Amino acid sequence: AARITREDVLATLALQNMVVSSGAIEVSGQRLRVETTGQFKSVEDIGDLVIRRSIADTLRTVGSEMSAYSRTFDDSAPVGSVRSGSAARNASNELIRIRDIANVREGYLEPPLQQMRHNGKPALAIQLANVAGGNIIDTGAALDKRLEELKSLLPAGIEVSKFTWQSDLVAESINGFVVNLAEAVLIVLIVLAVAMGWRMGLVIGWALIVTILGTFIAMKVLGVDLQRVSLGALVVALGMMVDNAIVVADNYTIRLAKGMKPRDAAIDSAATPSVPLLGATIVAAMAFYPIYTAQSDAGEYAQTLFTVVGISLILSWLISMTMTPLNCISFLKPPDKDAEDTDPYASGFFVTYRRMLEGAIRARALTIAAMVVCLAIAVLGFANVPLQFFPDSTRTQFMIDYWAPAGTPIQKVARDLKPIEERLLNDPRVEETAVYIGSGGPRFYLPVDPEFPYAEYAQFIVNTNDYEGLNELMQEYEPWLNDNYPEILTRVRKYVVGSGDTWPFEVRISGPAEADLDTLRRLGQQGVDILRGEPLAKHARVDMRQRTPKVVLDYDQERARWSAVSRADVAETTRRAYDGALVGLYRDKDDLLPIIARNSEAERQRVAGQLSNLQVIPTLTLDSLPLSQVTQDIKMEWEDPIITRFNRRRQIAVQASPDGVTFPTLRAAVVDKFEAMELPEGYSLFWDGEFDTTLRAQLSLLPGMVPAFVIMAIIIVALFNAIKPAVIIALTIPFALIGITAILYPTQVPFGFMALLGAMSLIGLMIKNSIVLLDEIEVNKKGGLEPYDATIAAGMSRVRPVALGAATTILGVIPLIQDAFWVAMALTMMFGLTFGTMLTMIMVPTFYATLYKIKSPAT
Repeated sequence: AARITREDVLATLALQNMVVSSGAIEVSGQRLRVETTGQFKSVEDIGDLVIRRSIADTLRTVGSEMSAYSRTFDDSAPVGSVRSGSAARNASNELIRIRDIANVREGYLEPPLQQMRHNGKPALAIQLANVAGGNIIDTGAALDKRLEELKSLLPAGIEVSKFTWQSDLVAESINGFVVNLAEAVLIVLIVLAVAMGWRMGLVIGWALIVTILGTFIAMKVLGVDLQRVSLGALVVALGMMVDNAIVVADNYTIRLAKGMKPRDAAIDSAATPSVPLLGATIVAAMAFYPIYTAQSDAGEYAQTLFTVVGISLILSWLISMTMTPLNCISFLKPPDKDAEDTDPYASGFFVTYRRMLEGAIRARALTIAAMVVCLAIAVLGFANVPLQFFPDSTRTQFMIDYWAPAGTPIQKVARDLKPIEERLLNDPRVEETAVYIGSGGPRFYLPVDPEFPYAEYAQFIVNTNDYEGLNELMQEYEPWLNDNYPEILTRVRKYVVGSGDTWPFEVRISGPAEADLDTLRRLGQQGVDILRGEPLAKHARVDMRQRTPKVVLDYDQERARWSAVSRADVAETTRRAYDGALVGLYRDKDDLLPIIARNSEAERQRVAGQLSNLQVIPTLTLDSLPLSQVTQDIKMEWEDPIITRFNRRRQIAVQASPDGVTFPTLRAAVVDKFEAMELPEGYSLFWDGEFDTTLRAQLSLLPGMVPAFVIMAIIIVALFNAIKPAVIIALTIPFALIGITAILYPTQVPFGFMALLGAMSLIGLMIKNSIVLLDEIEVNKKGGLEPYDATIAAGMSRVRPVALGAATTILGVIPLIQDAFWVAMALTMMFGLTFGTMLTMIMVPTFYATLYKIKSPAT
């Protein structure tokens, strides 16, 4: 009866909710601001708002009243006409409020943009980040204390759970590694005590412990945090730290056995090898310099490796030159006078080594040829060693990615996830679950990139009771999800350590700036077909997702103009009919909440089925007309919901995950097929994902490798004032690959970043031992020995320190084998160093004798 239109409601809401300026008044020397009340203070205020009549309605009402008034003078008119006009006037004077024609309520956004459930219940996630340079363990303790204080203030029924608590994980990881480090040090001490006696073990062990403690102090001063890499650096450098003290202590015992006084023996045992040991120490530390300068994620992750290794090695040299000689005098007793003339190399170990060394030098051509053949076999075998940039994390968490078909409403995704949640929560191996619907979860772990918001996407994060149970769960749930959700793309994946990629396998096919989307999809489908035909690949897809249907209103310009209906009228009508239209803002303290106007639920359901009958009201008009009157057709069409660009060019990414193999193995299986794809002119193919990440990390090492190589070469040449010793060392190092391949190929442990660290430690120790060995040869030659005798004598004097240094390193990393993160590094160091010791003590003298043309004696 009141003829209230939606324009009346919208205009009234807009005017009422407007922030108005009432000016100010100056009274008695003061300027007073004037405030006009009437803004909404509650949801009820919106319902109580009186609707302002539109101009068109007012004019129509006035015209109706004038017509009724004129009819009172018409004798033929019924008596009730006057009453009817009065009723019209009364009706026009009534106050109409919004609550009289609409339901006003407070509610959540529909449809929701994102949802979260924790253990099957609605939840909110709070993400906190540690301040730069802060101690995460202290932060966690402070948060624990504050949470306990806040729990008593929360409303009944609100629970607080710590789903991922980084401080606990860091404390557990560091404590576990400290235990491993302590076990490694203890093993080293036991080995030294057994091999050289408890007194010698005490001297060398004391130097090792002081070096480690001094390294911790230096790390504190330099601001190097205790974390996985910095602690791992101590294990990497363990063998090199021990080696300096072993050289000095062994020299001391040899000199005592030759009859020197303890004081003279202590001074000479440290002074003679001091410069070679210093040069070798710097060279060993410089082997890690490229990682320090690498401008990549991997370089940032492992940057502290060079710092900690450098600190520990320099400290070990200083302690070996100062404290170790004093401890030798204090703890090592001189031999009996009867034993002074005894040959210290008369035992079976030294005799066996001498025979091997003399035989290798005598048959040097055959020895070198045999080693070259072994190296060739190792290179061929290494090609079959799996490669992995960073290993999987040992976190007791895993993820499940859930990709419904594009265009699936978020409400349906939330309902369909219920069976998965129930199965997980009823599994005794699962501790708790969280599911994020509509987007990925907060970035609580650096190597994981949260997924962008998609209504059809959800992500489970599952906490398990232990790491073994995690592997069992992943192997069980992946086929179960594939069988029960065949139309859904599901991924079960672990977290990685270091810089990780959401999709390890990712090939980008890009075209011109405005490339044809059909062409891109055709090329992307070719890539997907290649991967689906490869048993080593799974989860093949394209990042453009599936095309989705849309409703197209074919707007009729001519009929719409005659009806005074604009495109904006049509758009607002359809938007308001279902999702609703924004008509104002409601200020709730510091928050601005949108006021949404839309049809009732019953009308919304009718609209979905009969869109053509939706009523459109033109501007400044009270009459409505159906949508079909201003459109030529209402039809369904397909569209691309996602259009992506790479380097400002349209592209499509073909993505997949390796199935039971590493990424390099999968890429090697399909690279030829991808490279053979026929691309139209202007289109190109780019290998992204783990390939690009690995390549960037490797290339980032080059700027640091050049100065490191130059410094190492200058030091070696300066120590010997010759180039040949540097050539000997350079010829020896590649043969270390034989030992690495010998363990990684049969065990199929991937060679990745951690194994690379082990190899670098191995190379550093080999260079260090080679420098000291070659220096000993030169010292013997200057002492009057013939070149051949000087070479053999140098090998005899260095074999025990080198063997002990290798044994302490090999046995010291045994505790790390049980850790999935460190196992590749531990195996590389153990078996690489086992073979590297033989290389140092056999091949270095052999190469020396060959390059310097030293002849073997006739007998």
